[in-house]
Order: sequence, then C-alpha cells, then structure tokens
Amino acid sequence: MATAEITDLGEYCRDVAERAKRASEELAQAGGAQKNAWLRQSAEMLRGRTDALLVANEKDIEAAPSFGLSDAQVDRLRLSAERIEGIAAALEEIAALADPIGEVIESSRRPNGLEVSKIRVPLGVVFFIYESRPNVTADAAAICLKSGNAVILRGGKEAAHSSRAIVDMLAEALKDNDLPADALQLVATADREAVGHFLVLDELIDVAIPRGGEGLIRRVSAEAKMPVIKHFAGNCHVYIDAAADLEMAEAITINSKCQRLGVCNTCESLVVHADIAAEILPRLGEALAKNNVEIRGDERTRELLPVAKEASQADFAAEYLDAIISLKIVGSIDEAIRHINHYSSGHTEAIVTGDLAAAREFVARIDSSAVMVNASTRFNDGGEFGLGAEIGISTDKFHARGPCGLRELTIYKYVVYGDGHVR
Repeated sequence: MATAEITDLGEYCRDVAERAKRASEELAQAGGAQKNAWLRQSAEMLRGRTDALLVANEKDIEAAPSFGLSDAQVDRLRLSAERIEGIAAALEEIAALADPIGEVIESSRRPNGLEVSKIRVPLGVVFFIYESRPNVTADAAAICLKSGNAVILRGGKEAAHSSRAIVDMLAEALKDNDLPADALQLVATADREAVGHFLVLDELIDVAIPRGGEGLIRRVSAEAKMPVIKHFAGNCHVYIDAAADLEMAEAITINSKCQRLGVCNTCESLVVHADIAAEILPRLGEALAKNNVEIRGDERTRELLPVAKEASQADFAAEYLDAIISLKIVGSIDEAIRHINHYSSGHTEAIVTGDLAAAREFVARIDSSAVMVNASTRFNDGGEFGLGAEIGISTDKFHARGPCGLRELTIYKYVVYGDGHVR
C-alpha cells in the first residue's frame, strides 16, 4: 500500500496489526522444514535479483543528502553485490539453525497420571522499529518468522526503496511455500505518528522492539502498551585487576575499544586497579594514542598520564561511539564493581585477571547482560555466542537479555494431557 492510499492512519495501522495477528496463528503451525525452505528460496531470489536490488538501493543513496546522512550512515545504507551475497548467506545460516518451536523444555508425570509439559512457542506478533540498514530488514524478517512470529517492520525512510524491494522478494517466497503473506509486512508510510498508533494496539501486538537511537527507544518505552525489548546505550567497561597479565590486559583493552568504534559492545570506560596502574597506564596510553583515542581520566589517571584530559561525571556514563575513553583508577575490586554498576548501561563488562576468586566475585556482582572474563567486550554478539543472527542486544532484565536470537523471540506454555481427569 502506497502512502498516498492511506486516508486514515489509525485505521491503516489497526488493519496491518489485525492481519499480522491472524497470520501469526497460522504461522505457529508451520513446520521447520517449511520455514527453512522459505529462507533458502529467499536467499536465492536475493542473489538472482541483485541488479533489481541495486537499482532500488541507488534511489535511497541518491536521496541520502536530503536526509542529512553522514558518510558513515550512507555507507551503512549502501548495497553492493558483495553485501547482497552477505544478506543471502545470513538467511541460509538462519535456516541451518534448529527450530525452537515445539521444543519440550521440561515435562513430568504427576502422581495422578497427568502429563505436564512446558513447550516453547512463539511470542506472536512483533512490531520492529529500526534504523536505515537494508540488511536489518532481511535479518529481522528471517529471525521473526523462523521463530514462528509474524512481524510488522517499520524501517527508516532513508532505506525505503531497498527495504521494499527486499520485503517484496521475501513475501513472494512466502506464498511459494504456503506460508501466510501477512506474516511479513512493511509499514507503508514514513509518518512518525504511525509508530504511536501501533504502540497502543497491545491486544494485537505482543512485543515491540526498537533498534536505533536512544530517543527512539525512550519514546517507544514510554508509549508502548505492550512489553518492549529494549537496547539502550552501550557504556561497556573493561576492569584491569591487580592480578592481570599486562600483555593480555593491553590486548583486550585495545581490541575492546579500537576494533570498531561505533558499535554497542565497544569499551567506552576503562577501570584500573591502583596496584597495577603505574605499570600498565604508560603502555596503555601509548597503545591508545597509536589508535588516536583520547583519554579522559580522574585525578590519579592524569598524574600518571599527563596527556589525559579531565573526566566529568558525564564522561564516566557516556557511550561515546567515538575515539574517546574514560579512565578511572580504583583501590579495590569492590570499588571497581561499585563504579561499574553505577555508571554501566547494563550491556557488557569485562575483567582481566589471573585471580579466580576476583573473577568469580566480578561475575556474581556485576549487573549486566554479559560479563567477560579475560575476553574482549566485542564478543557480546549473537554470532559469536553461537546463536546465529540476532535482532538486537537487550539490556532488559526479563526473559530476553543479551543477544536476542531465535529462542529469545519465544515464550513457553504448559500443555497438560489427561484421561478424563477432574479435580
């Protein structure tokens, strides 16, 4: 449906959600082989229609200046034959994953003969609001439908032509595999008010997932009547303990911070035990300087590293997504943990230590979705955890926490079999 055809926005949004709800009931009965066939056919269609996708994408690239996109944003928006192959390969990787639906999580036979089972089932209907990256359109559709959920995609206007071309191909493959066409719908308007209309339809939509800037996520969290799986800022920490190996600490710090600056699992804050600070800070300062990373530190840091700038309280809480890192020197692991839990966004924290007791204390007390021991924060990723593709990394504290793959888009129900039992 084109934007011009929408005369009543609220009515349009309700119609989309109602069709998704009906489709979700049908999709819940689809077998894994049927969904996998859809994914594989979709991958082949993307490869076979690369030229058409590039034409659609070029329209988005041409319009990018009018949206004020940065060079980095335009690069994320741009498709190429190689990137389309990557999207197709990702669909095949999802097809290769085990289907979570119908899994018996646990079961028991009661003394009265009742058979009680806990079965994994889809959430139902997912409303996914996301940034302007064409690959996310395909990934989200694949993850949602493979896990048995209908999905309503509300992508950014900057990728409108690319997303439409991808969704049209995936929808065609749905029909070819006798799967409900309305299980995958792309919102046909860039009107921001449409998001508000969807967010109040809690009787039709089971969960909202925003993926984008903090402003979008806070808006969705404030307005949504249904549960929201949130991915707030990634202020990730690396704590270098007194018992850390210096070479390992340097390698983990540099990888955590410098491999990619603009992603959510990048280290933004460094915490160093005072007993090791004088020995390790000069080499860390040199290594960070080689990567053009600016250090903003507390008073003790600046005494050891005069090049460091003064850190404010806001610096310790910041998700820079830039070549800047905050640095705090602490007198104990207890002080490190309290500092991290105070300023952390609950995403990813790492400890570098050779002391098993210190590692265990850090793991037990740190309140984040992932805790790394002697490993880079950059490993908090669905693919690196063996989950396959992910729809985001949740910083929430309910059933979906950390990378959200297929299982995180499911819930369970109890199924009870009797033989005329009455109570």
